[in-house]
Amino acid sequence: MADFKRGKDSNQDDFIEKIVFINRVAKVVKGGRRFSFSAIVVVGDGNGKIGYGLGKANQVPEAIRKGVERARKDMQRVSLTDVSIPHAIDGKFKSGKVMLKPASDGTGVIAGGAVRAVLEAAGVKNILTKCLGSNNPHNLAKATIDGLRRLRSAEEIARLRGLNVEEMVA
Repeated sequence: MADFKRGKDSNQDDFIEKIVFINRVAKVVKGGRRFSFSAIVVVGDGNGKIGYGLGKANQVPEAIRKGVERARKDMQRVSLTDVSIPHAIDGKFKSGKVMLKPASDGTGVIAGGAVRAVLEAAGVKNILTKCLGSNNPHNLAKATIDGLRRLRSAEEIARLRGLNVEEMVA
């Protein structure tokens, strides 16, 4: 896994780009094998915005560029607290399931490969996770993003119900 930032001088915002997984695929043709690459990329601002992209090309850098482009188009805001996430939630995508639990300050990101890349790009500082079901990086990255996008803060829920937070908790 690699992560890199691009400078502000290249008319880009300051996003964190994490490469989750690069896969080499082979197509057998008459003269031998033709190799191409697929790259799963996650882009975030480190402050609650996250996007996922899959790029495919004949060279690795081109696959990464395509993945970053798609991830930037897919970016959405997720609810985070100043320490962790607002509440526990399960993210699901096909057979990949990820359990996300808030953690106290100082815990850090307790997560495996694909899940860790997504959470770090989103800007989560303290969280406990467990992968259930498939450990396919495609499904785990999408399941993590699904869980993060379904998070709601107490303020959002109170606003939807037409109450303030004190009335809702009491």
